[in-house]
Amino acid sequence: MRVALFVTCVNDAVYPATGIATVKLLERLGVEVDFPAGQTCCGQPQYNTGYRRETEPLVRRMGRVFDGYDHVVTPSGSCAAMVRDSYPRIGHKAAAEGRGAELGEIARSLGPRVYELSEFLVDVLGVTDVGAYFPHTVTYHPSCHGLRTLGLGDRPRRLLEAVKGLELRELPGADECCGFGGTFAVKNPDVSAAMGTDKVAHAASTGAEVLCGADNSCLMHIGGILHRQDAPLRALHIAEILLSTEAEPHV
Repeated sequence: MRVALFVTCVNDAVYPATGIATVKLLERLGVEVDFPAGQTCCGQPQYNTGYRRETEPLVRRMGRVFDGYDHVVTPSGSCAAMVRDSYPRIGHKAAAEGRGAELGEIARSLGPRVYELSEFLVDVLGVTDVGAYFPHTVTYHPSCHGLRTLGLGDRPRRLLEAVKGLELRELPGADECCGFGGTFAVKNPDVSAAMGTDKVAHAASTGAEVLCGADNSCLMHIGGILHRQDAPLRALHIAEILLSTEAEPHV
């Protein structure tokens, strides 16, 4: 099976280890992974800030770059949700304004082929045990886009529960937003920081060593608070946990 990796801006610029882990994990499972070099931002920051027209060129670019792939895999529920949920809205508005059906056609073509990593592993590859080994206590934070927009449900948890040596601890208030929300954190920093502080307190109460998530944007926000508090808890993307094995443990 051959897929395209949509690595996303945050992973490319700040968390390249997550992109590398995603590729290595998929390859270990027998998947051939391409990285279309022309990929850029999906347009989520612009769209969430109200610049819908400015987002449209990025929609067109995404459509061109990932054309021809049966599956596009991304280690980001947030960006997957942008393509699957927001692109159709952009296309509908453009058509309603008399600017043609092109954007809507891109959304209809690309959207069904885009999968968040845990979705792809469970729904397409049909696996929950990926052969991982991670002898640590872990608590899982379900990010808002994955939880509410994509409906990831228990897929990430099923993957974590199958990891040898991993003890999964329940996160109190797991379905509450961490406060990042993309540009929300920039526009409303005090509220964002307060929400993040609550999330960190809940995570710390579990006594876990690792707070795991499927979106590095949220983990960046939470991780920043953990760092400032000098908390004995680290934030880590699920791809990096699933890559870890007894032969090659994650450092």
